[in-house]
Amino acid sequence: MPFEIIRNDITKLKVDAIVNAANKSLRHGGGVCGAIFLAAGKKQLKQECKNIGCCKTGESVITKGFNLPAKFIIHTVGPVWRGGKHGERDLLYACYKNSLELAKENQIESIAFPLISSGAYGYPKDQALRTAVTAIGDFLLENDMAVSLAVFDKDAYSLSEKLYSEIKTFIDDNYADSNYISRRTAGESQLLKESISFESTAFILEADEKPLSDNTMPLVTESLNAPPIQAKAMPAIPPRSLNDIINHMDETFSERLLRLIDERGCNDTYVYKRANIDRRVFSKIRSNKDYKPSKNTAIAFAVALELSLDDTRDLLMKAGFALSRSNKLDVIVEYFITEKNYNIFEINEALFAFDQSLLGA
Repeated sequence: MPFEIIRNDITKLKVDAIVNAANKSLRHGGGVCGAIFLAAGKKQLKQECKNIGCCKTGESVITKGFNLPAKFIIHTVGPVWRGGKHGERDLLYACYKNSLELAKENQIESIAFPLISSGAYGYPKDQALRTAVTAIGDFLLENDMAVSLAVFDKDAYSLSEKLYSEIKTFIDDNYADSNYISRRTAGESQLLKESISFESTAFILEADEKPLSDNTMPLVTESLNAPPIQAKAMPAIPPRSLNDIINHMDETFSERLLRLIDERGCNDTYVYKRANIDRRVFSKIRSNKDYKPSKNTAIAFAVALELSLDDTRDLLMKAGFALSRSNKLDVIVEYFITEKNYNIFEINEALFAFDQSLLGA
């Protein structure tokens, strides 16, 4: 997956590079910084950092990974929170941007970040998360790289209270929390028995904080009030005639998806990046008209194409799926589509906060 949020020990990740939330002097510190120094080999890493000298806030430098599974360590210095009126957001954004650009210069294909500045440096966790996701999302819209955000502490991951409350209310109003769903349509009502499926959840790891036990779940308290990732507006799908609709009733998922992309006037790369889908997966879809995607992949493309709820259901049906009121992931996706928020990275933030699997491949 191009971008994922995970719960794991960042020092044990098998990626090309991990990012260290460093201090300006590049010295051995506490939290994740200390763990990285110990896992890499304190003596070796200290010497290489000493040779570099220092690193300014917002900038990044690179060293070998030494004893780590990762080949490289990218060290970046996050801002200390001073109320938010001293350029902290721009400096934190620069940490992610410069680290990713440095990784790109060194032909790094996979990288894992901690949540920079959100521990000892006091950056509010919801704002730190929003900036991280925005910076990473901006980069991935223009570049190919597998990026992970690893957070560990139960308080590390937080949506804004407003967004969390809105989604929670929507779930309470629409989610069937038993095995029976009561639906009412014009003129009739019926009971449909459905089994509830629970998706596997990826969890996080946070910078500057001590690890939690594996059975601790993320505590959600805060949100996504920051502006979404900037991207060109998705063109509207032109109206279709009745004959056109009838002629395409037998389309496969792949055929329907490719036709929708053409009707939007978009190129393939733009769409699969907006869907958080690896280009190799998209290549399989394009080359095989009978390709069967996962449900999350199908939903991701519906989001990327900014489909209405009805068109989303139609695309999912072509893949053999449906949106269900007995599935929290589906209800959360419905909330975002209803709100016309099609930012895949923001949707994944919310899905993670509610312990659901993420969209993408």
